[in-house]
Amino acid sequence: MKKLWIAGIIAVAGVSTILLPRFLKDEPFAEEVPAPVVQVQKPQIGDIRLTTGLIGRVEPSDMVYLYPKISGDVTEVMVNAGDSVKQGEIICNIDTKQVETFKRSLESAELRLKQSQEDLSRYQPMYEMGYISQQEYERYRDNVSSAQIQYSQAKYDYETQISYSRIAAPIDGKVEICNMEPYDSISPNALLCVISGTEGQIVSFSATERIRDFLRMGDVIQVEKAGKEYEGTIYEIGSMTDDNTGLYRIKAHLETKTALPSGSEVKLYVTTEHTENAVTIPLDAVYYENNGTWVYTLEDGTVHKREIRLGVSDSTRTEVLSGLTMSDSLITTWSSELYEGAKVLTEQEDSQ
Repeated sequence: MKKLWIAGIIAVAGVSTILLPRFLKDEPFAEEVPAPVVQVQKPQIGDIRLTTGLIGRVEPSDMVYLYPKISGDVTEVMVNAGDSVKQGEIICNIDTKQVETFKRSLESAELRLKQSQEDLSRYQPMYEMGYISQQEYERYRDNVSSAQIQYSQAKYDYETQISYSRIAAPIDGKVEICNMEPYDSISPNALLCVISGTEGQIVSFSATERIRDFLRMGDVIQVEKAGKEYEGTIYEIGSMTDDNTGLYRIKAHLETKTALPSGSEVKLYVTTEHTENAVTIPLDAVYYENNGTWVYTLEDGTVHKREIRLGVSDSTRTEVLSGLTMSDSLITTWSSELYEGAKVLTEQEDSQ
């Protein structure tokens, strides 16, 4: 019995040794949760432009397509594709089969005019001396007038045939296409060559009605080609859609000293929406909740929730139409711990 009593004392002592320190140990206090650290900034005044990318085509500002006036055979070609030409320079000669015919008609008319003028000169003194009647004298005068008319017509016909047979460049420019060879037989519907003017280049592109409604004469567009950037100025906005595409045709003068390849495609950007001198904030600072738009501001270390109304936005900033002033401190750091009345620290306060 005495042994059992001693064993019980030993067991109680062992349990006490384990549990007693736990009961005697002080309970720790809960650690204080630190206030969230945020970034703040003031709204800024700035411009926002929303651009849309399109594909355009480079074209000369002036393009001339040359066709023969009549049928004939090409006897000589003076240019090749890529050549520069001056206005009035002969491009090719064409045998129209009628130049010689009209030349002979001109020579005959010239001979008749000369003969009638000599007759009038010879009979005029006789008329003045009274040797011939006035009626006969008038007949010689009428012959001169008739011969003069015939000569003028024959000269016009001959010069017209010459212009038909000698195709000249109507403008200064560059031969883009040369579609003829010596001994070719051609007709009025055969394209001889294409000449582009030297007055600059344009970019033509197509746009939907929505984009067209944002564009104005004189708007500046950005053009990209082979990694280089250029500017263009819109000078023509189509009022009718293309029957095939349903799009509007737009043209812009291309501002470049280095000519781009005619007919090549370029990437261009047009401004479809813009605002100037607007109150702007970072787009990342905006929250969307319950069909509303909100931001958080900081005043004396306390968060305030503000409903705002937005305007034009780009990829980084947005226009604020109402709900903020330029003196507000806008919280730009996203945090799930932001709510009306929350206490936060700025990065500057946290570092101190």
